[in-house]
Amino acid sequence: MKFAFQFNNLLGSVYRKGNITFTPDGNSVISPVGNRISAFDLKNNKSQTLPVETRVNIVCTALSPDGHLAIVVTEHGEGHLISLVSNSILGTHHFHHTVSQVKFAPDGSKFAVTRDTVVQVFNAPGKTREFNPFVLYRTYPGHVDDTTSIDWTSDSRVLCTGSKDRRTRILAVQKLKNLSVYDLGGLRDSVVGAFFDYNSLDVYCVARDGYVFVWMSDTELSALESFDEEKKEVESEEENEEETSNRKANKKKVTREVAQKEETSTVAKVRYHPGGKFSYRDVRKDSEFSELTAAAFHKSTHLLVAAFSDGTFYLHEMPDFNMIHSLSISEQQVDSVAINNTGDWIGLACGGLGQLLVWEWQSQSYVLKQQGHNNDTTCVTYSPDGHNIVTGGGDGKVKVWNSMSGFCFVTFTEHSGEITGVKVTQNGRSVLSSSLDGTVRAFDLTRYRNYKTLTSPKPDQFSSVAVDGAGEIVCAGGTGEFMIYVWTMKTGRLLQTLAGHEAPISCLDFSMSDGTLASGSWDKTVKLWGIYEQAGMRETIDLNSDVLALSFRPDGREFAVATLNAHLTFWDTSSAQQKGTVEGRHDLGYPRKDTDKVAGKTSAEGKAFETLCYSADGTCVLAAGRSKNVCIYSVQDQMLVKKFTISCNHSLDGMEEFLDKRKMTAWGSLALVDTGQSEEGAAIALPGVKRGDHSSRFWRPEVRVFSLQFSPTGRSWVACTTEGLLLYSLDQGMVFDPYNLEMDITPAFVRAARDRGDYSDALMLAFRLNEQALIQEVFESIPVDNAVMIVDSLSDVYVDKLVAFIGHMLEGTAHIEFYMLWLMPLLTSHGPKLKQRSQQVMTSLRTLQRNMSRKYDELRKISDHNKYTSEYLIALSNLKRKKRLKEEEEEDGLRHLEEEDESSDEELPWKLDGESSEDGMDLS
Repeated sequence: MKFAFQFNNLLGSVYRKGNITFTPDGNSVISPVGNRISAFDLKNNKSQTLPVETRVNIVCTALSPDGHLAIVVTEHGEGHLISLVSNSILGTHHFHHTVSQVKFAPDGSKFAVTRDTVVQVFNAPGKTREFNPFVLYRTYPGHVDDTTSIDWTSDSRVLCTGSKDRRTRILAVQKLKNLSVYDLGGLRDSVVGAFFDYNSLDVYCVARDGYVFVWMSDTELSALESFDEEKKEVESEEENEEETSNRKANKKKVTREVAQKEETSTVAKVRYHPGGKFSYRDVRKDSEFSELTAAAFHKSTHLLVAAFSDGTFYLHEMPDFNMIHSLSISEQQVDSVAINNTGDWIGLACGGLGQLLVWEWQSQSYVLKQQGHNNDTTCVTYSPDGHNIVTGGGDGKVKVWNSMSGFCFVTFTEHSGEITGVKVTQNGRSVLSSSLDGTVRAFDLTRYRNYKTLTSPKPDQFSSVAVDGAGEIVCAGGTGEFMIYVWTMKTGRLLQTLAGHEAPISCLDFSMSDGTLASGSWDKTVKLWGIYEQAGMRETIDLNSDVLALSFRPDGREFAVATLNAHLTFWDTSSAQQKGTVEGRHDLGYPRKDTDKVAGKTSAEGKAFETLCYSADGTCVLAAGRSKNVCIYSVQDQMLVKKFTISCNHSLDGMEEFLDKRKMTAWGSLALVDTGQSEEGAAIALPGVKRGDHSSRFWRPEVRVFSLQFSPTGRSWVACTTEGLLLYSLDQGMVFDPYNLEMDITPAFVRAARDRGDYSDALMLAFRLNEQALIQEVFESIPVDNAVMIVDSLSDVYVDKLVAFIGHMLEGTAHIEFYMLWLMPLLTSHGPKLKQRSQQVMTSLRTLQRNMSRKYDELRKISDHNKYTSEYLIALSNLKRKKRLKEEEEEDGLRHLEEEDESSDEELPWKLDGESSEDGMDLS
C-alpha cells in the first residue's frame, strides 16, 4: 500500500466567516472556509481548496486585477500573500491590529487596508523594486472609530473609507491640486459600505440602519490635477546618492516651487452636495427593522445590493434607488455580498448556516447553491464505486457529495435528530441512515426520495446502522433498550430483536464474506451474530474497556476494535481469536484545551480512538479520535506507519500540547479569565457540554475527527472533522515505485523494444519500470489489432497492473474508444481469474467501474445536450423556413393582385372601344 496521500479538497463546508469575492473573469467565486481558501468554478462545476493554511481563521480576502495574487488577513491581523498560480504563500506581514477589509486598486498598482482607525496603502507586489511584498506607501489617519469599508475610483487615484464613527472620508492617494481630504457625514449609524460611481467622484454611503446617502460631486474625475511631474523630479533627485551641493539646492528649489504652486493654485476645489437620501424602511415596511449587514455596488451597471440580518437582500438601481428585485435566502443574517465583473451574478454568504449562493438576478435562478452541515459532520461513507460520498450531520441532514466536483447534489431533511450512521447498499441505489430521532430511513438515489422508514416497537435512539452485502437485511443498535433491531428491506418488517448487551450499543458492522454481524457496546464486549441462522448469537468477546468502534476487513475474515483505553485489537472472524494489539495513546498526542487545569498527559488519559476503518486492500487501519492526528497502522506489523495532522488552525481548541506562557497570568490561564468583552471573553462551559454552552459569550470548537472512511478504489480517504470533510488522495506522480527492476531496464531500452515491434515485452518492461508517462507512451503506441494476442500472453501480475492502469487512465483520457477496445479482450480472457482473485484486484476494478460510469454520464450529458440543441436548431430552422415561405406567398399574392390591377387598367379602354364598336356608338 502507498502512503503518499496529500490533502485534495475540503467538502461539507463552503463558508465560515469573512468576505467572498469573484475572480476577475467572473467565472469563479473565492470563499474563506476557516483557515483555508476554497475556489468554486461556476463554469466547469468544480470546487478546489488551495493547499495552504493560515494559523487562525481568515476574515478578509482580496484578489489582484489580473487574478494571479490573493491577499488574505486572519483574525490576529496576519496578512499572507498567496500565489493562485503556484498555490503557495509568497510573503507574510503582520498588521498588529484587526483588519476589516482589503482591496486592490483597479490598475493593480496598490492595495488599501482598513486597519483599526487608519487606512494604509501598500504598493502592490511586483510593482516596485523591493524584495518585501508589503511595502507601505502611506498611512491615512482621521477616523475616531474602526474603519469598515473602502473603495477606489476608476482611475485608482482617490479612495473613500467608511467607519463606525458614521463618517465617510474621501482621500487622495496621489498629490492632487484640488483634493486632499474631504469628510462626508449625515448618517446616524455605522457605515457598512461607501462606493464611488463609475468614472465619477459621486459617492453612495450605506448605513447599518438602512439609510442610503447619495453625495454628488461638482468636479469630474478627469478634472483632478496632480503634481506627478514635479514629484517625479524630486524623487529622482532623492535617489541619486552622489548628488552635489548644487543639485541639493536645486532639489530644495523644486520642492519649494511645488509647495508654492500648491498654495497659490487657482484650481477649483472638489465640493460635494447632497444628491438624495433613501431608506430601506420604506421598501421593507417591517414593524421590527433588521440591521443592514453587507452591501456591494457594481459601478458600470449602477447596481446596489444590500443584505440584512433576517436573510433578505435587495437589488436597486442607483442613483434613483429603483428597486429591481428582492429575495429571502434564509432566516440567518447574510455576512458577505459580492458581484461579478459583468454584474449578472450576485454572491451571498451566510455564516450561521454555512451557506454560499450565487444568484443570477436577470433570470432569477441559482447558479450555485451550496450549504454544509449546520452542526458537526458526524458520519461518512463512500458509494461502492467511490464516485459519491454520503455524510450525516448533527443537524439531522443527509447529504450526498460528488467526490470529483466537490459539490453536494442532493440533501435529505426527513430526520429530526442527529444522524449517527450512514450506509450505502452494494448496488449503490439506496442510502440508509440511523438517527437519534428513533428512525432508520432509506433514501432512493435515483428519484431522491425517502421511500422507507424503519422504527422499533418501543421508542429508542439508534446509535449505528449496518446493511448486509445483498442489501436485504438492515440492523440498528439502540442506546435505550440495549437491543439490536433487524428489519427486511423489501417489506420494512421487523424480523427480530437481538438482546444480550447490558449497555448502549456503540457500533455495528456486517461481514461481506459470511454475513456475520458484529456489535460493540459500552459493556466491554463484542458479540458476533449469525443473522441468517436461527441460533442468533454465535460468540461473545470480552474486552478490558468500553468498545467505541469496530470495522470488518473488506474480505470479512478479520475485524478491528477500538476501545476506551486507546487500544486497537485485531480479531479473526471465524475463530474469534485475537491476532494482535496496538497501543495508540502516544500516537494520538497530548492535546490540551485552553481551559484545562491539568497537563496534556493527564488530560490525554481520557482520549481514545473513536473511529477506525480498514484500507481498501485490508493491510492497514486508519484510526482517529478527539485529536488533530489521523494514524495509519500496519495490521501485519502492528506498528504506526504514518500520521497525518488534519489542521493547524489555532482558532480551534485542543491544538496546543504545551502551555503558552504568553497566555499565563498571575491568576492562571488567560482563557479562564472573564474579560467582560462579548467577543473575547471565554466563559467556562457546563460539565458534560461538548459542543459549547449556548449561554456563553464566546466558544471555541474543539478539534476532533468524528468518522473515517477509505475509498473502495484505494486512492483516497475522507475524515469528518470539526472543519468539515477533508479529502486526501493519492498522488502517484510523486512516488517512484518500480516492480522487479533490473539494471538494464531503462526508458531507452523500453522504447527500443517497442520500436522493434516487441510490444508485449515493451509493455511488461514499462510496467516493471512503473513510470506513468512511459507506460502511457508505450501502451498508446501499440496497434489495437495486437490487443488480443498481447493480453493472452500476460501473466496474472501484469493483468492486474494493466487493469489498474486502464482504470486510472479512463479518469482523464480522451481516447475512450482505444482503451475500451483493450478492455474488452482483457476482461473476456481473464475474467474468471479476476473473479477468483477479486480481493487482490478489487480496488482496481472499483476504480475502473467508477471512471467508466463517470465517462458514461459525461457522454450521456453531452449527447443529450447535442440532441436537444440539434432539435432546437431544426425546429428554429423549420419555423424560419415556414415564416419565409409565408412571407413569399404573401409577396406573391400582393404581386399577383398588383399585376391584375395593372392588367385591368390596361384592358379597360380596349373593352370600352370594343363595346362601342359593337353598339355602333362613337364615343369620341
